[in-house]
Amino acid sequence: MNVKEIMTPNPVCCTPESSLQEAAKLMLDQECGCIPVVENTSENRPVGMITDRDITIRTIAEGRDPMGLSVGDVMTHAAFTVTPETSVEDCCNVMEQHQVRRVAVVDGNGACCGMVSQADIATNAGNKMTGEVVQEVSKTTAGSMR
Repeated sequence: MNVKEIMTPNPVCCTPESSLQEAAKLMLDQECGCIPVVENTSENRPVGMITDRDITIRTIAEGRDPMGLSVGDVMTHAAFTVTPETSVEDCCNVMEQHQVRRVAVVDGNGACCGMVSQADIATNAGNKMTGEVVQEVSKTTAGSMR
């Protein structure tokens, strides 16, 4: 099975210049907790991710005013990617290796064309693969933030 069979296609994206309020509104509208951050909307190449946890931990918990911050101020500056042709097993390996719950899917031009989450793995892969991903991604490391 390949990633293209389980990914969420055409995810909404934001840029580092987007406001946190815009990102949070996208999460609300799309019923998701993670938005790929792209360098610009014309090329759609991922440069990071913004999660509901990023917003909470890196603003509210630190006493910062989220209304004055942009996505670039609190986003995770890493976007681990796979292609639509990547096997689900290899996608799981990427998630485990980097301890991330979501990866962006990029096309041949490097543009974001989908997302794969732990939930996608859980609903489409076998119990063994799902259990391994959850176990490996959930391991804690000093100073980790997922």
